[in-house]
Amino acid sequence: MNVDAINGLPIDALKKQLFNCCGSDVWVNKMVSFFPIKNVEVLLSIAQQQWYNCTLTDWLQAFTHHPKIGDVAALTKKFAATATWASGEQQAVNTASALIIQALADGNTAYQNKFGFIFIVCATGKSAQQMLTLLQQRLPNTMEAEIQNAMEEQNKITQLRLQKLLA
Repeated sequence: MNVDAINGLPIDALKKQLFNCCGSDVWVNKMVSFFPIKNVEVLLSIAQQQWYNCTLTDWLQAFTHHPKIGDVAALTKKFAATATWASGEQQAVNTASALIIQALADGNTAYQNKFGFIFIVCATGKSAQQMLTLLQQRLPNTMEAEIQNAMEEQNKITQLRLQKLLA
């Protein structure tokens, strides 16, 4: 899809495409008001600005629209609309050892139990070991620090997905 194509979408189709990039209803509704857009750079700038103007509730909603790192079953079921993107983003997990995958699963569980949401990381370009190391480094954080980390990682994911949408 290109800029002209996304600008020409009916509102419901535009919302669906944006929601696939970031699973926050509030963010999507904020974004719609800026269409038509001039170019990808403007879209990315607006997207980031509107993400930072969202609230904790909006961020938490977006976090629920990601599978846990390495959760292949969730990729194919619950997250079918973004499975191709998420699978590509997490492709390094596909070649990880069973030991690292289990450590990621255990770490994800500990993280979710502590913070109430899954570990959010922009997985693109990271090995499974790098993601595990980040997870282990972030586990001791405070809730406030982790909300900030997860929000920043979600912004990176959204930016990448918007670029993929308009590639």
